[in-house]
This record gives sequence, structure tokens and C-alpha cells, in this order.
Amino acid sequence: MKKLLILSTVFIMSAGATFAQDKMASKQENMSKMNKPMKDCVIMKDGKMWTMKGGKTMEMTQPATMSNGTTVMADGTVKTKEGKTMMMKEGDCMYMSGKMKKMMKKKGSM
Repeated sequence: MKKLLILSTVFIMSAGATFAQDKMASKQENMSKMNKPMKDCVIMKDGKMWTMKGGKTMEMTQPATMSNGTTVMADGTVKTKEGKTMMMKEGDCMYMSGKMKKMMKKKGSM
């Protein structure tokens, strides 16, 4: 009976330690995802167009052509390959693939 009690206690303690390590690994994985640099894109912020490449941000001075043929001008005008024209709004972001996304506002970021 004592052996069974000791064996079950050891099993429970080792299982608890295993689960604790899994949670810690999961938290570390989530933290590393949050620290990933943003993908390369062009973004409208404070009424200006900015280019983000390799984690560096600089003001856009010349048109950028995306991989799908869309062209983004330095004033925020977007011209698609089909000829459709639109204007980027504050917080709009276009990835180099040509996919448009609205960026979430973050305090003190950019």
C-alpha cells in the first residue's frame, strides 16, 4: 500500500512539473511572435506615406510597385493593375504583395 501511495505521489508531481513546463514554453512562443518585426509595407500615418523595409521606416519619396502590379504613389494614391484608382486613408497599410490592411492604433508605435 505504501509503495502504491509513493508511486502515485511521484507520478502526480512529475505530471505537474511537465504541465508547468508546457505552459512556460507556450508563453515564450507567444512572446516571440509579438516581437516579430512588421512585414515590409507602405503605410499612411499622420497624412504622410511611409515605407517599412527590413524593420526600418522611412518617408516615401517615390512610387512603389507591389508584386500584384498595384502602384502606390508618395501622396497615398493607389492605382491597381486594372486601372482603378483610390486614396489611402490614415492607418491604411499595403503589403508588398498588394494586400491592403487597416493597421491597429498602438500608443507610441511606428
